[in-house]
Parts: sequence; C-alpha cells; structure tokens
Amino acid sequence: MRWLAKLIYFKLLGWQVVDPTHISKNLVKKAIIIMVPHTSWHDFYIAVLLRSVLHVKTHFIAKKELFTFPMGWFFRALGGIPINRQAKENKVDLIAKLFEEKEEFRVALAPEGTRTKVDKWRTGFYYIAKKAKVPIIMITLDFENKQNKISKPFYPTEDVEGDFKFMHGFFKDVKGKISHFS
Repeated sequence: MRWLAKLIYFKLLGWQVVDPTHISKNLVKKAIIIMVPHTSWHDFYIAVLLRSVLHVKTHFIAKKELFTFPMGWFFRALGGIPINRQAKENKVDLIAKLFEEKEEFRVALAPEGTRTKVDKWRTGFYYIAKKAKVPIIMITLDFENKQNKISKPFYPTEDVEGDFKFMHGFFKDVKGKISHFS
C-alpha cells in the first residue's frame, strides 16, 4: 500500500517532504510528533499519507468519542489510541507510561488540541516528552506550499519559554488548509 500512498501524496495531491531523514525509523524509535497548524479534517489524511510515505509507524491520540462504531475499528487500525478527556487521570503520566512499555513508539499530536483557532498551544505534548525522555519532532502542515517540513529531533530543556519560542519559530509563516487560523 506504500506505493499507493506515494502516488496519492506526491502525484495526485502534489505534496513534498522536506528533511525526511529526521524521522527515520532507524534513527528515532520513540518520539512525540507535533503537526502544526491543525486547521481542518484534511490534516488527518495528509498525516496518514505522510506516515505511509515515510514508512514510519506512528500512533495518534484522539478523543474516545471518535472510537465508537462504525469508525472505531478504522481509527484503531490506523494506530489511534482513544483517550477520555473528561477523566480525572493524569494524561501526561498515562501517555508517558506508554513510552516505557514499548520498544518503539511514536505518537503524533496537534498542540492546538482542536481544529478551531487558538491563541495558545496546549502543553501536554511537551510535558509528555520531558517525562518520557523522548524528543519532539515538528512537522509542518503547510497547505500553501503543499509541504511537510520535518525538524531534527528536539529534546525539551529546562527553559520552557525558550523551548516554546523555538518550536513556534519552526512553524513561522506556515499556512494551514484554512489560512485564517494559521
């Protein structure tokens, strides 16, 4: 199926990957992957195609409501992990524990937490990476240039403000599918 993903991603949709070696499955066995900006449902299929093109197994976390019949089996087959956003359990600890339990585990998250415009990213992905001691890999969802640019693995430091400034800088001038959100 990889050939089909490449055909759709490169030929039919006209997308390109910049710096794909930064996420090589041989180089990075565990990571938090953030994809920005998350402005549309179109982001999902671009991410799924990209994952196939790169041949890197990646999971995603989504609200448990998406995992009900009939789509639940489909999202699980794609690597989806349902999470109860209302539960009192600590999501950072819960997801960090998944990294401990697995030899190879990459999870893609949208720091905005929603497709609607937000002024500030959620910080859970950052603290999961710190707790699990895994890097963050940033990937653009640049619909204007039809491009997924991939960062080098970045390990969070003790300078939270500086780290977020660095990450925001990576996504500077990137336009999402719905550009007024970008």
